[in-house]
Amino acid sequence: MPETHLRRRAAVRSRLRERELDALLVVDLLNVRYLTGFTGSNAALLVDAENDERTVFCTDGRYLTQSARQVPDLERLIERPCAPALAAVTSEKHNRRTGFESHRVTVDDLDVLAEQAAKVELVRAPGLVEELRVVKDEDEIEALRMACAAADRALADLIAHGGLRPGRTEREIARELESRMLDHGATAPSFETIVATGANSAVPHHRPTDAELATGDLVKLDFGALVGGYHSDMTRTFVLGAPADWQRELYDLVAAAQAAGRAALLPGAAVADVDDAARSVIEHAGRGDEFLHGLGHGVGLEIHEAPSLAKTGEGRLSAGMAVTVEPGVYLSGRGGVRIEDTLVVRDGEPELLTLTTKQLVVV
Repeated sequence: MPETHLRRRAAVRSRLRERELDALLVVDLLNVRYLTGFTGSNAALLVDAENDERTVFCTDGRYLTQSARQVPDLERLIERPCAPALAAVTSEKHNRRTGFESHRVTVDDLDVLAEQAAKVELVRAPGLVEELRVVKDEDEIEALRMACAAADRALADLIAHGGLRPGRTEREIARELESRMLDHGATAPSFETIVATGANSAVPHHRPTDAELATGDLVKLDFGALVGGYHSDMTRTFVLGAPADWQRELYDLVAAAQAAGRAALLPGAAVADVDDAARSVIEHAGRGDEFLHGLGHGVGLEIHEAPSLAKTGEGRLSAGMAVTVEPGVYLSGRGGVRIEDTLVVRDGEPELLTLTTKQLVVV
């Protein structure tokens, strides 16, 4: 998609001119991928503020063929290490003020860059590309749809084949769910799959163990698929056998909070207010102290991106942001419920990408 990457680099150039920078040295591999489409393990990019023809992409000899295919529209430099090589280029081009990703560069690396860019003023420019990545374009949203679909289908297969049943271990279920995501087009899981049964479901980020599912357990699954570099994220909570009254009440409370959080996803909404919309439902039920984390987070090339939907979150939502909404209530020693979706903020209602039912499923 050369035109997509060209458009993204144009947006970076506009930001550079606003900050009176002549160039930007991009060293974060995800940012390089966002701006060029390159998926290798070593690269850097020097974005010129005035002319894309002066932008230079750098990688090493291992990626000679791959970079020619994935980055056909930029001048290429085959060198290693890339960042110092591009720092030398910016010095040669007399780019007087060159921004660099100070949140990714170590102090030692900065000394090397400064030595190579002897004629250049290096200026901290943390998060400049990430600021653009917060709002997804339609190509990114389609990749997120595909990632969410792979996770939805994998879960449907797991349930249809009796994968959630007493006697199976958390580890067995996690491995099967991850395998089924691969079967449905994922290149990898988005993160280590969480399977938590019984009292373990009250631990928000429990890691799967050899604990066996038992009749009467709440079973929490938090998982996602990686497709085209983009991550999905979904949590569903099930019950094995007829639910006890306390389990159904807990589930209904979290479902109501999750619905309130989804409804609050409007362009212009303060992220802290979105968190409050869901959290207040749980607090009014007297369980505010048992909601132990923020409401959600951005998702895209990273599983956790801006914005942060939390009490302490800053900023406002914009159309095109992809976020999770994942309230949970956790009763220590008994069990917990979390319900999570991945959604896209739209000018009307948010677009729901994770389509598995949120009704309480009894297996």
